[in-house]
Amino acid sequence: MKAFTVAIFLLFMHQTVAANGRPDKTTVIKTLGANILLPCWNTAINVTPSFTRWMKNGQLIIDRNHSKVLTHSSEGHLTILYNQSLYINGLALSDEGIYLCDSLPHDNKTQTSLTLQIVSGPGNGITDIHPATTLSNGTLVVHRGSTVLFNCSSWSYPSQSLSWGFQGVAPRNDSLAAGSGSWLDFRIEDIQPTAQGNYTCRAQNSVSQKEVGWSRELLVYYSPEKHPECQWKTGKDPSHVQFNCSWFGGYPSPTLFWREKHQVPSSQGNQVAGQLMESGVTDRLVVNLNRSLLFDGQTLKCDGYHPTLSTEDEKFCSFTLKSPYPEGEPLVTALEGTNITLTCKESSSLPPALTTWQRTAQQEDVVPSPKYVLSGQGPTFTLTIVNITKQDEGLYFCRSENPLMVRELEIYLTVKTSPQNTGAIIGIFLAILIVGSGIVIAKTVYSSRDRICLGHGFERMEEEREDVLSLVESDEEVFPEAVPRLPPLSLTNGHNTTLVQIHRISSNDHEDEEIVEHPLQLENTDMEELVTF
Repeated sequence: MKAFTVAIFLLFMHQTVAANGRPDKTTVIKTLGANILLPCWNTAINVTPSFTRWMKNGQLIIDRNHSKVLTHSSEGHLTILYNQSLYINGLALSDEGIYLCDSLPHDNKTQTSLTLQIVSGPGNGITDIHPATTLSNGTLVVHRGSTVLFNCSSWSYPSQSLSWGFQGVAPRNDSLAAGSGSWLDFRIEDIQPTAQGNYTCRAQNSVSQKEVGWSRELLVYYSPEKHPECQWKTGKDPSHVQFNCSWFGGYPSPTLFWREKHQVPSSQGNQVAGQLMESGVTDRLVVNLNRSLLFDGQTLKCDGYHPTLSTEDEKFCSFTLKSPYPEGEPLVTALEGTNITLTCKESSSLPPALTTWQRTAQQEDVVPSPKYVLSGQGPTFTLTIVNITKQDEGLYFCRSENPLMVRELEIYLTVKTSPQNTGAIIGIFLAILIVGSGIVIAKTVYSSRDRICLGHGFERMEEEREDVLSLVESDEEVFPEAVPRLPPLSLTNGHNTTLVQIHRISSNDHEDEEIVEHPLQLENTDMEELVTF
């Protein structure tokens, strides 16, 4: 064991060799707390010493009379061995100094001194990065855009140098700061994701050149700039749908939740009800649903949560499902031999519906051909039938289907014959109209024949309608004898007035007839008895 200690001692020895081959000055560097053996070269050659003493910094620290039993001083901390070497057990800082060995008999020409240098550290290193959150594995987390302070401290004797280094995702090493002393700090303002990586504080003893490093992994968290995006995808079976929620652009991956919500009537009013469909820590969350789980008015919502956001800062996307509702004209008429375009508009469904055309009561699919031209632009879908024949008459269906349901618009196409037949029908209608008008006019003339004859034509029917009125008051049957007419009497209004005899026939056959015989007798007669024809 002693031989091993001496070998270690020689490795740390810096010496100057004299002409006779002995060192005359030696510096020994030893770590604090270690054991060391200091050799004594002050003994005469081939002479057994009788007395040995060791001095430190000119003061006696231990001696030995070799004729006596070996004793220890300082409770075994210092020991002079038989060969005059000084053994120090557990070096302390107080052991540092210049050692001199003296023995009897001695050779003054070969007396040498040893300089013992105690070194310690680097040790007790502390790295502090703030403000930061520590994860369960010790990794530190900061938020993008914040200001981060880095501090490193270490103890080393007699002195040390400190430095901060960075190793990021890219294979490079950056020196961020360097200095001497017991601590070293620097800061990064507006930290960005490129600053994510390992930060190492290195301390090196200025005497022993021993280097120690302490590393901390730093992550820079940042949330996506936008809200989550909701999308849907239908497969070959339109009754099944895949809803996709994606929220890219953040670190680490967010937590996504697919939820279903709808209004439920209650005594307190409509309340929101629903359930969780799917969740996961991912940038993209997919949920597959079929028609049995979907209904009109249902709201699907994707909520996104990220460690850098507060619970009040809600990020989500949603949409409300709507069943298809195709619209168009249910009755269409076309002429044989022409082209007709049936139009159907479907813009309300969500997810968007698949719209197709069918015909006949058996709802046969309409396949594009020279006869049937299909097109769709936006929400409008058209079916053009070329060179229509009577066989094209019948039912056509605009069929819209999305994952909620299927709805159809029925269109009935009526095919008319050629325009010549239409002209004949119109001619017959006009002929009937003319004949009917003649009958009405003839009937009117016949019913007014007496007025026409007495009033000298049609043009005076309206004017003479108020001139003469023939009144017959009778309790019995009026005989159709001719009524004597009197000469016309000209009145001041310019109209010819004819006086007629008014007969009053009583129920008694013996009553005499009262006859107005002359116009002059009407002077005292009430003019109300004059009636114009």
